[in-house]
Amino acid sequence: MSRRRRRPATMLAGLLILALCALLLPPAPVAGAAGPSRTRAVPLAELTVVSEQVAFGLQRPIAITGLPDGRMLIAEKNGTVRAYHPDTGLAAEPVLDLTSRIDTSDNERGLLGITPAPNFARTGILYVAYTSLPAGALTLARVPIGAPDRVQVLLTQEHAEYGNHNGGQVAFDRDGYLYWSLGDGGHANDPFKSGQNLGTLLGKIVRIDVNRACGGKPYCVPSDNPFVRTPGARPEIWVFGLRNPWRFSIDPVDNSLWIGDVGQGLVEEINHIRPWQRGANLGWSCREGTPVFDQTQCRPGTRYTDPVFEYEHYLTENCSVTGGVVYRGSATPEARGVYVASDYCSTLAFAVRPKPTGGYESATIGNFPIQPTAIGTDVNGELYVLSDLPGWLSRVRFERVQPAAR
Repeated sequence: MSRRRRRPATMLAGLLILALCALLLPPAPVAGAAGPSRTRAVPLAELTVVSEQVAFGLQRPIAITGLPDGRMLIAEKNGTVRAYHPDTGLAAEPVLDLTSRIDTSDNERGLLGITPAPNFARTGILYVAYTSLPAGALTLARVPIGAPDRVQVLLTQEHAEYGNHNGGQVAFDRDGYLYWSLGDGGHANDPFKSGQNLGTLLGKIVRIDVNRACGGKPYCVPSDNPFVRTPGARPEIWVFGLRNPWRFSIDPVDNSLWIGDVGQGLVEEINHIRPWQRGANLGWSCREGTPVFDQTQCRPGTRYTDPVFEYEHYLTENCSVTGGVVYRGSATPEARGVYVASDYCSTLAFAVRPKPTGGYESATIGNFPIQPTAIGTDVNGELYVLSDLPGWLSRVRFERVQPAAR
C-alpha cells in the first residue's frame, strides 16, 4: 500500500520538474521562423558573387534605391527615374522626369543620386542630387514622386569650371539625417585645393536635418556636426578630404559610413567611418589613399584617417571604384556584414569585413556585370547592380565556394 502511494507522488514530482525545465529553456527554433540569425560567418575566400540580369533598356542608369513596396527606383543620367519590381519587371514609363532641370553636358554630369524619405510610404517624397542647368551647380533637392513641378531645392554648391568629380550619392541614416557627397571640383590634382578646405562643400560629405527649417534655410544643421563651432567652416560638413566620393552607403546596423573614393590614378580607396569618427580627414589632396600625393597640402600635426581597403589603379585594368553596400539580407546569412564594392573598368567584386579583434579582412570574390555604376539593395536587403552603357539591371547573390587548395 505504502509503495503504491509513493509512486504517483514521485511521478508527479518528475512531471513538475519537466514542466519547469520547459518554461526555463529557450524555445526550439522553428523552420522558416523570423528572428536573428546564428549562422556563422564564413571566410571571405569561400564566397563569390553571382549576377542575373533582370532588366535591360535603361539609358545610362547611375543610381538605385529600394522602396518599402518592393520596387526599385533607378535614376537615369538624363534625369528620368524608372521603377522595377521583381514581379512585374521594368515599367515602360518613368515615375519621375526631371530632364528640364538637369545639366548633362559632361560624362559625369546629370541626375546623380536618389533616395526615398524615411516616411516615403506616407509622403511619396524623394531626395535627389543632380547637376543643374544652366551652370552645372551641384544640387540637393526633394520632390514628390510623379510631381516634377514641385521640386524644392535644399542646398547647392557651385561647380561650373569642370564637368567631372560631382559625387552625388544621397542616403539617410537610421536617425533620419540626410547625407550627400560632393567631389572636389573636377579636372585633376585638386585644382581649387578643396579637399582640405573646410570653407567649401567640395570634396566633402555633408549631413543635414531635412525635417526642420532653420534660419531661413529649408534644413537645419545637427548640433553634433563636427564643425558647427569652427570659424570659417561650413557647418554641414561631416567628413572631408575626399576626391570624388561617387558612391557611399550607410550600414543600418551601426550607422557607419562606407565610402568609395575615386583615386587620381595610383590607387582607389574605400573608407569606413563610424559615428564617433565625425570630422575625419580622409587625406585628399595631401594623400591619395595612404601614399602622399601633394606634400604642399599636408599640414604638420594633422591626423589623417586611413582607408580600410585600397587597390592599385596604375597600370592595371582598374580605373574607378564603385562604392557598394554592407550585405544585410537573408538569402545568404553567411555573408551578412560583408561590404561589397566594385570597379567600373575591371568589374572585380571586392569584399571587406571588420575583424572581431580589430582591423579588416578583404578578398576578391568574383566579378560584377560590365561597367557597374551603382550597387544597391531592395527592401529585404538583397543586392542589385546597374551597368552603365549596356543599360542593365542585375540581381546579385552570394554563393559558397570551396577555398583554393594551398
